[in-house]
Amino acid sequence: MFLAQVTGEIVSTINHPDYDRRRLLVVDRLDPTGTPTGAYLIAMAAVDAGVGQRVLVLDEGNGARQILNSRTAPVRSVIVGIVDSVDLA
Repeated sequence: MFLAQVTGEIVSTINHPDYDRRRLLVVDRLDPTGTPTGAYLIAMAAVDAGVGQRVLVLDEGNGARQILNSRTAPVRSVIVGIVDSVDLA
């Protein structure tokens, strides 16, 4: 899992059936200080995240499919939480 910032949304008219009624968001991985790294990827939203929000991304296919409750979904990354704050000790 890693922290990221949502930078955009992907809209498509034709997609895989497992993507129906689900949102695909573009996220930019954040470094430990919260600075965007430019390492973008596409993640499916399991929570109601939007552009500009910091999120927690699960980037592991089997775990992502478990969250979506589908053994065959072609997905690797899922947004599993919206981050309110980060405290580094």
